[in-house]
Amino acid sequence: MTNKGTHTLEVKLVSTKGHCNANHKLGDTYLIRGDTEKLDLGNGGICLHALAAMLPKLFAMRYGSQFWWSADPDVVRANCPDAENPHVFEIRRVPGAARP
Repeated sequence: MTNKGTHTLEVKLVSTKGHCNANHKLGDTYLIRGDTEKLDLGNGGICLHALAAMLPKLFAMRYGSQFWWSADPDVVRANCPDAENPHVFEIRRVPGAARP
């Protein structure tokens, strides 16, 4: 099933503090293709808790939304919900792969 008008996204871990039980490492990168409903994250996948926290932003970014607080309209950040071990993921629309 293809989704016309959806954007391909890159999710990258850009900041870490403390220990991650899912073993995420700084620089871990995942590609979410815009031409599929399947979420094939490779690299062992994203922790379920971090993924749940970023899903609203992932859906918004896939369908072209922009966040007024972000200096770049194609980038937004999402935080892992673990307050004791904060990890920040950057969600970026991939140029050239934007609209399959």
